[in-house]
Amino acid sequence: MTKKPAWVVEKERQRRAAASETVWLFGLHAVRDALMNPAREKVRLVVTRNAADKLADVIPEGGLEPEIADPRKFPAPLDPGSVHQGAALEVRALDWGRLEDVALAEGAPRLVLLDRVSDPHNVGAILRSAEVFGARAVIAPARHSAPETGALAKTASGALERQPYLRVGNLGNAIETLKDMGYVVIGLDGEGPVEIAEAARQAAGRPAALVLGAEGPGLRDRTRELCDILARIPSAGGFGSLNVSNAAAVSLYALANG
Repeated sequence: MTKKPAWVVEKERQRRAAASETVWLFGLHAVRDALMNPAREKVRLVVTRNAADKLADVIPEGGLEPEIADPRKFPAPLDPGSVHQGAALEVRALDWGRLEDVALAEGAPRLVLLDRVSDPHNVGAILRSAEVFGARAVIAPARHSAPETGALAKTASGALERQPYLRVGNLGNAIETLKDMGYVVIGLDGEGPVEIAEAARQAAGRPAALVLGAEGPGLRDRTRELCDILARIPSAGGFGSLNVSNAAAVSLYALANG
C-alpha cells in the first residue's frame, strides 16, 4: 500500500479538525431558527427556564434534551457581553456545498461576494439583505473574513440558517469561475465610473455577482481588476460613504429592480 505524502495527511487532518469544530449560537431568534433547521447539526442546548418556555414549540424539533440553567450562572462559553436572552445552542457549521452548484441553484441569479469583510455584524446584516432581495448566496474567502459565529448569527436574525454563506479558498479564483459561468461581476467602488443603477441596467437579463470590499481598504487590486463593471452609490453630499452592509442592501435593491 502506497504511503500518503505528508502534505496530504496534514490536509486531511485539517479537514477533519475543521469538521469537528463547533459554534455557539445565542439569542432566542438565532437559537429558534437553528433548532428548526433540519440541516443544522446540533450538539448542546442550554436555556433558562424562561427561555425554555418561549422555545417550547421548537425544542422538540432540535432533538436535544435542553439543559436548564440558572440565569445568574449561565454555563455556555460565550464572550462576555453576549446578549444570549437565556438561550445558547452549540452547533456545527453548515455545509452549503460547492460554489458551482450554489451558483446554478434555482432562484434569482444574484450573488454577493465579500472581499475581506471581517466584522461579523456587517456580514450578518448582509446575509439578511441577501435573503430579502433574493440573492443565491454570500461568498467570502476562508481567511480574513468573518467566520460563522454567534454574533454573526444573531445579527443575521435567522438568515444564516437559510441563506448560503460559502467560504472559498481564493476569492479571485471564485470570481473567474463565476465569469466562466456567465456571471457579470460588479464591484462596488466609491470612484466607480458608473452609478449602481446604470450597472444594474447593464447587467439586466444576466446573472450578476456583486463584490464589496472591507470598509477603509475597499476592494483589493486583483479583485478590482477582475470586475467587469466598477460602480458607485451616488451621494447627495460630500460626507463620505455608506457602511458596507448598507451599501450591500442599496446595491442589491438596484440589481433586483434594474
